[in-house]
Amino acid sequence: MNGPLHNSRLRRTVAAVAMVLSAAALPAASAATAAPTPGPADARAQWIDRDTVIWKGAERTAAQLEFGTHGKRIRLTPGTLSPSERLAYPHLTGYPAFTVDPRDRGLARTALRDKLLATQRRADGQRATTGVQIPGVLDDLYGSRAQHAALGPVFHHGRPTLSVWAPTARTVALELDGRTVPMRREDATGIWRVQGTRDWAGKPYRYLVTVWAPTVGKTVTNEVTDPYSTTLTANSTRSLVTDLDDPKLAPAGWSRLTKPAAVPLRRARIQELQIRDFSVEDRTSRHPGQYLALTDRRSDGMRHLASLARSGTSYVHLLPAFDFATTPERRADQERPGCDLASYAPDSDSQQDCVGKSAAHDAYNWGYDPLHYTVPEGSYASDPEGTARTVEFRRMVQGLNGAGLRTVMDVVYNHTAASGQDPHSVLDRIVPGYYQRLLDDGGVATSTCCSGTAPEHTMMGKLVVDSVVTWAKEYKVDGFRFDLMGHHPKANILAVRRALDALTPRKDGVDGKSVVLYGEGWNFGEAANDARFVQATQRNMAGTGIATFSDRARDAVRGGSPFDADPGIQGFASGLYTDPNSSKENGSPAEQRARLLHYQDLIKVGLTGNLADYTFTDTTGNRVKGSGVDYNGAPAGYAAAPGDALAYADAHDNETLYDTLAYKLPQRTGAADRSRMQVLALATAALSQGPALSQAGSDLLRSRSLDRNSFDSGDWFNALHWNCADGNGFGRGLPPAADNKDKWPYTKPLLADPALRPGCAAISDTSAAYRDLLRIHATEPAFGLATTAAVQKALSFPLSGKAETPGVLTMRLGNLVVVFNATPHRQDQTVHDLAGERYALHPVQAHGADRTTATASYARSSGTFTIPARTVAVYRHG
Repeated sequence: MNGPLHNSRLRRTVAAVAMVLSAAALPAASAATAAPTPGPADARAQWIDRDTVIWKGAERTAAQLEFGTHGKRIRLTPGTLSPSERLAYPHLTGYPAFTVDPRDRGLARTALRDKLLATQRRADGQRATTGVQIPGVLDDLYGSRAQHAALGPVFHHGRPTLSVWAPTARTVALELDGRTVPMRREDATGIWRVQGTRDWAGKPYRYLVTVWAPTVGKTVTNEVTDPYSTTLTANSTRSLVTDLDDPKLAPAGWSRLTKPAAVPLRRARIQELQIRDFSVEDRTSRHPGQYLALTDRRSDGMRHLASLARSGTSYVHLLPAFDFATTPERRADQERPGCDLASYAPDSDSQQDCVGKSAAHDAYNWGYDPLHYTVPEGSYASDPEGTARTVEFRRMVQGLNGAGLRTVMDVVYNHTAASGQDPHSVLDRIVPGYYQRLLDDGGVATSTCCSGTAPEHTMMGKLVVDSVVTWAKEYKVDGFRFDLMGHHPKANILAVRRALDALTPRKDGVDGKSVVLYGEGWNFGEAANDARFVQATQRNMAGTGIATFSDRARDAVRGGSPFDADPGIQGFASGLYTDPNSSKENGSPAEQRARLLHYQDLIKVGLTGNLADYTFTDTTGNRVKGSGVDYNGAPAGYAAAPGDALAYADAHDNETLYDTLAYKLPQRTGAADRSRMQVLALATAALSQGPALSQAGSDLLRSRSLDRNSFDSGDWFNALHWNCADGNGFGRGLPPAADNKDKWPYTKPLLADPALRPGCAAISDTSAAYRDLLRIHATEPAFGLATTAAVQKALSFPLSGKAETPGVLTMRLGNLVVVFNATPHRQDQTVHDLAGERYALHPVQAHGADRTTATASYARSSGTFTIPARTVAVYRHG
């Protein structure tokens, strides 16, 4: 739960380097460094298929693979890679290749179940030895035959069959109900199976896997849970023999569940939510911190979600809710801070110190430390023992659907909580060295934060597909957000799409084609720039209908990047040039003006849906495509169609939007103006083409007391406050030191300022104005254009060019005109081509909650739109 092993902290360590390499900023940064992760130590040889071994650092002379205790060997002769091998292993093409002697190829299956070394007598007479990486040859020998097999517990007429893929194991047995049951190996696939009797249902089990473990250099017998577990005992100590189709696990009405109408991804408006944050401090919830809180229809939190749904929010995106490694699942084992947190000063370091003392054993974690990918997390259940978590997860989906919202799951297949012989390692203790991505020297890749997985390997890719299909089919999940999707092969994510598309209401009870997919398409680490395979990155996923988060407009709206040492660097919605703060990093007025205008071009590209081929006049007066606008050395526009890029101004990573603006707006800025700038920032995503996401509570000015990375900061810093009388979370003390201490000199004076803690008026006004924007988006078809050609025809920026007003952006969209005025002054925007046309403020805003926006006007004779300060105004023709 605490420390650098889990969640976003370490996976963001690579961000600053990645930004330079890929010009695509990751969601958050950290000063932490990854601890070495055990792997097959010094494994510089890679057996990539039954015929070929590649050995980094070898001489191009005869070599051999040695295995077993009696000096058995497989002879190797110098060779070359075939074109297909070069295509499959582009990162290895510069290393010496060896061909397996045809006389020894029959030894491969035996050798892979034993200690295995590559050896060579060098020209100087010295003997070179290294370990051998085996994923490629396992895929060649077993993967193609095993990839379509059913794994885990499968029931037929009430009788379970348990199957586990363990091709390198010497023996596998089933530990069930206090006894050991032998399992049978299927030689062609490497799968071990056993069929049970009806009375096995509901019983706990583990596998006893006897296997060579390179990380410890010996043969071990691991007692390990099932990677394909469907249910677990508390704290994930045992798998349970469970049939998810058992009627006893279906809540009332499950088979007849009526979902809200499917919303195309390009029109999706998504609310990102952490399950515990949602209700743990909601006094009106009957199930605080649990799945069932999302069934409490009369709680403040559910009432708010329902109001967002009525306004146009279509999905709730749940932060990881699969079984994760480090939260004690039994409430009796969960520690709580042992001090009166509310008694300390708003800028005190006492809160974070007290929270930190219990963080290792408290109930809080974002959940980015996967243990079992296809089981609901037990700490959110009323009882973590047994199948309550299955039933209650399903009831949660029902509750959200009943509130008018579809459900998205945040899934984290790119890494595991641990590898090697660690107790929190499952996959690597069954097939050591296969499921984790190994570097060229044999170490486990950790660029994702933790022990990286290898979805490019057949059976890890299969696990991803099978897991997603299970969530969609058995839990009726409506969408998936892939964490660090750029570490997956594009082919793997497309395989997920195909598998979902094959699900039908008649056959499977769900319409798989309506399930939406999106993810983080960041390009960094050992897989960067398609080094190992074609990645599922921003550029590569264009045209697939699977969206990637777009950081382009996000950074332009907020200002700077998530990695700035000075958090005061301003952007379009935080006062750059038009309302400057005291930060010297913003540069001279001339530099600020130039940067602001470039930011406006980035936002324009974002409003089109980040389209690469959309053409417009930029602020220098040049005619450019979206792909021709610069974003840190990369093309700003990369999408082929609306729906390829997902817009957002804030998410769980980094500071909340309110906290970002607290750093960047001049400290003197009043509460009403902060509210207005919050709405304006949210509007750049809410009124864009393509899908858009906002963090839960952003419309309520949610703060985490300036915490930039609150994955392990506990309820005190993270909980949502639905009742404005409880504040917005600002001023709950200095955020935890590990990820924030470098910013404490900026943080402390802000937290001590009572004027930065908004009252009910500012909070309620922000929420009401945001819901008005959602209503406009939901009721105006022009916000849901399907193609680049349609966007090019309907959307324009009539005042873009050298004379564009800094801090003001005017967009024409079909019969609408939208003006974003980020300046602290009322502004006139005259569009001469519209003189004589009838426009009026959109009825939703004209009769809406924000009476300042309602004063926006239009002069027909001149085509002049007049917009109040810090306002987004939407005008409609006719």
